[in-house]
Amino acid sequence: MSEVKKLVTQLLKDHHMSVPHHRKELFDKFINDEKTIAAANNILEQQKELMATWKQKDRIAEIIGQPVRLLNATVGKSYEARIDFNKLGWKDITAFQLDGLEPVGLRYDDTTKQITGVPTKSGDIKFTFKFKVEGQPEESAFNEKPITLIINPDPKSLWKNLESDATDPYWKEDNITEFAPLGDRHVLVSSKRGRSHANVGSFREDDFAFSNLENGWSIVVVSDGAGSAKLSRKGSAMACQGVVAYFKEPESLESMKGFDELLQQHVNSKGDDTQKKLTRLVYTNLGKAAFRVHKQLESFAAKEGFTLKDLSSTLIFTLFKKYDTGYAFLSFGVGDCPMAVLNRDVSQVTLLNWLDVGEFGGGTRFITMPEIFRSDKFATRFGFKLLEDFSYLILMSDGIYDPKFAVEANLPNIKKWQEFLSDLQGKNEDGIQVDLSINNPDIKEQFSQWMDFWSPGNHDDRTLAIVF
Repeated sequence: MSEVKKLVTQLLKDHHMSVPHHRKELFDKFINDEKTIAAANNILEQQKELMATWKQKDRIAEIIGQPVRLLNATVGKSYEARIDFNKLGWKDITAFQLDGLEPVGLRYDDTTKQITGVPTKSGDIKFTFKFKVEGQPEESAFNEKPITLIINPDPKSLWKNLESDATDPYWKEDNITEFAPLGDRHVLVSSKRGRSHANVGSFREDDFAFSNLENGWSIVVVSDGAGSAKLSRKGSAMACQGVVAYFKEPESLESMKGFDELLQQHVNSKGDDTQKKLTRLVYTNLGKAAFRVHKQLESFAAKEGFTLKDLSSTLIFTLFKKYDTGYAFLSFGVGDCPMAVLNRDVSQVTLLNWLDVGEFGGGTRFITMPEIFRSDKFATRFGFKLLEDFSYLILMSDGIYDPKFAVEANLPNIKKWQEFLSDLQGKNEDGIQVDLSINNPDIKEQFSQWMDFWSPGNHDDRTLAIVF
């Protein structure tokens, strides 16, 4: 049956009409008439055009209503996201453009077919996807589809930075960075109040000290005040100052004189006897310093009406001195703050202490704990190393150790220390570089900025000392 006959038959049916048998000849003549054929073809063309238009509009409505989910962005963080046309089934889109991205720091890159940029504003950002589908004339207007992109705020911006109470009798600066000659090297050290403390206006609990001694030794001290102890900021300050003060006393300076001669004997003989004597000298001198600090904290607590626990602080310190045979390092540590020396070409790391983790279930030890001095492990808290040369002597509180090394098992791994140095040299998310050169006029500012690095979940005080 011809298309014309089908159309006319259907029209008659739609109008409740039929062709009786005796009118069949007339009907055949009617549908073959040129005017009938022209009218029918015109109707058929209009039907096809109507159907095509409807399908096009239905397809456009389908695309507009189709969910499009993009990766969430974050203010200040580089962003890349692709609208996958194949996955969305949009192969019939012939032209498109994205409007509304520029005001929030983004754009569509035609080369990479990605939305890229660094968002400058947070919120549920709506932009417009304008498109045309197959069949639409080139001069026709774009169809518009709203798309929502969630841009999260910069996590750093959610933290307050409230100044601590400068009228407090035990107040100290919230942030401090120093750079100075030390021995035949220089020391760069920074101690920063953690975000968790700045957010509520509480105090920096970490502390540090360093000094050259009259006998040629140099000393670096770091202490981390316990967050649970209400006066740990004073405890850490007293611990650092107390250690330096002890080694500056005439009696201590005199006692350390014997080390020079004993070391020479040890270098010449390499015997167990001189090694034992050296170990005993280190134990005696450094042990007295640690115990003196403990007693000073105990006396202060009793005098001021606090408990010794209120002053809880870790304590690590290293003395170093250059000899013809190399550098001697004497160390003591209690708590979870590591000390390490890197050799000249940064191919080997020498740890100067072990950390109070593991058997204590993650709980650290403090210089305020009397049991430290009664423990059979007390002697293992001291160290003596003689190294030909070194590139860096590094002491840090757990505010640096936790985000940069995570676990104690990473500390003997030289690759982790190489990564740490690369981080300092600019290989980090923020691209902040510290030029560890004694001729760098901006070294303090660079180091202070680097110390503010972002690490999710790590918002404790940070103290880092680097001798180079």
